[in-house]
Amino acid sequence: MSARRVLVTGASSGIGAATVRRLRADGWDVVATARRADRLAALAEETGAEAYPADVTSDDDVAALVSHLAATGGLDAVVNNAGGALGLEPVEHADLDQWRTMYELNVLGTLRVTKAVLPLLRERGAGDVVVVTSTAAHAAYPGGAGYTGVKAAEQLLTTTLRWEIVGEPLRVIEIAPGAVATEEFSLVRFGGDAERAAKVYEGYQPLVAEDIADAIAWTLSRPSHVNVDLLVVRPRAQANNTTTARTGV
Repeated sequence: MSARRVLVTGASSGIGAATVRRLRADGWDVVATARRADRLAALAEETGAEAYPADVTSDDDVAALVSHLAATGGLDAVVNNAGGALGLEPVEHADLDQWRTMYELNVLGTLRVTKAVLPLLRERGAGDVVVVTSTAAHAAYPGGAGYTGVKAAEQLLTTTLRWEIVGEPLRVIEIAPGAVATEEFSLVRFGGDAERAAKVYEGYQPLVAEDIADAIAWTLSRPSHVNVDLLVVRPRAQANNTTTARTGV
C-alpha cells in the first residue's frame, strides 16, 4: 500500500514544522503549506515533504492547493495547525484589527481548508481532520479574550463538524495544547518583544513543539474505529490557564 498522505497547515515553524518532521519519520507522505516559501523549501529539503506555499486566509490560495492535491494523489488527513495570538490587552483596550486578523487565521482559515478537503477525504473512503486549538479554547484568562474567543470558535467548529458527519468514516480530532515554547508564538503575540516573550516561559519547563507533534501522530495512528475527540496537553507545571508553578523545574 502507498503511504497515507496528509496536509499540514502552518508548517513553516513551531508545531507545524515539528508535525511535518514527525509524520515524515512515521512514513507519511506530507504536503506542508504556509505563507513563507523559503522556510517551506528548507523543511522540504530536510524531510522529503512536499512544499506548497499558500495562505489559508485566501480563497484563491486554498482552492489552488486543493486542486493540486486532487490532481496529485488525493488526501487521507489534514492537520489544521495554522493560527496564532496577537496581543494581551484587556477587553476595554482591545485592538479590533488584531481580533479580526486572529479570527481570519484561526477560525476562517480552518473552516476554509476543512471545507475544501472534505470531498478529497470522502473519496478515500476514510479520513482524518485534526484541528490544533489551545487550552485557551476551553477557559478564559485576563487579557486573553481575543485569543480565547477565536480558539473557542475554532473548537466549536470542530465539535459541530464531528456531530454533523457522524456515521461517515471520517474522524474529527481536537488537540488543545497548553504552554508551548516555540520560536515565534509569543514573539509574534507581543509584536517582536523578545524579553516579554521569554518571560512567558520563565521558571518552569514548558512543552516544546515536538510534544504536540507526538500527540498529533499518536491520534492519527489509532485504529480507524477510534476517535480521540479532544486531547488536552499541558506542561506538568501548568494546572490551568492562570495557574503555573514557576519553581524552576
